[in-house]
Amino acid sequence: MPETAFKRPIGIMFNTDRMSGIALVDFAKRLEDLTVNTIWVTELFGREPFATAGFLLARTEFIRVATGIANVYARDAVAAAAAGQTLTEFSGGRFVLGLGVSNSGLASQRGHVWEPPVKKLEMYIDKVKDSQITIPGDQATPLHVAAHGPKMLDMVIPKVDGVSTFLQTPLHTQNVKAQLADSTELNVSQMCLLCEDPHEARRLARKALAFYMTLEYYHRAWRKLGFSDQDFENGGSDALIDSLVAWGSRLDILTRIDEHHSAGATEVVVIPLNPEGGSHPHWPLINAITE
Repeated sequence: MPETAFKRPIGIMFNTDRMSGIALVDFAKRLEDLTVNTIWVTELFGREPFATAGFLLARTEFIRVATGIANVYARDAVAAAAAGQTLTEFSGGRFVLGLGVSNSGLASQRGHVWEPPVKKLEMYIDKVKDSQITIPGDQATPLHVAAHGPKMLDMVIPKVDGVSTFLQTPLHTQNVKAQLADSTELNVSQMCLLCEDPHEARRLARKALAFYMTLEYYHRAWRKLGFSDQDFENGGSDALIDSLVAWGSRLDILTRIDEHHSAGATEVVVIPLNPEGGSHPHWPLINAITE
């Protein structure tokens, strides 16, 4: 890793499926030049994440590439383990296998029957860890799992190398960190918006959060952080929006990132929300937080 690497690591994650392959490689290389720690590859209804990760790993030198997240309904556990181990071997250990259950809506769209999420993920993790992958090399693939609720966290923490949280506050980061062993990484996703106009910033933030505002399991998590049902109405209260999305000036955004790091995050995974433009979206925000 170059000497200018962040003392407090930052990752980048957003839907890159609208970028061409050439643009995506250029994007990853520019992130690498900025010493961003990890690029997280999403799994939605576009590119296959393991193929995309392999494509990027072959064209970069230092940056980690992680699946963020690979949906456990999309492939069996042995296939995920084999893909992870293959990419770890070929990249010299720069791949991170990020897994999660996603949500019932996406599972249904894939043609799967939704199962109790804690049990589903527990069985999947166990099969990944127990799989017998016979390929050269003995470097293990880091296994990171998306979890934020207490039951899911209780299950995954003893089994994984890292925990990934989404749409949570620095208080939640502090609470999760208190449960982790020193060796377990904590990746905290943080939506960020470089916009100092409160009305416009909250409008864009509500647009980004609209889908998640309909999901009861996020409501349950936010209630534990002191929010009430009134905060989930009309696109979310200002207080809730402001706690979930870091908006404002460069300093405002860096302050929120630092709050997560101070609370125990190993890596803050920045999700840029600024409207896209040109072949390289979100550069004003990314440049602002990495300069």
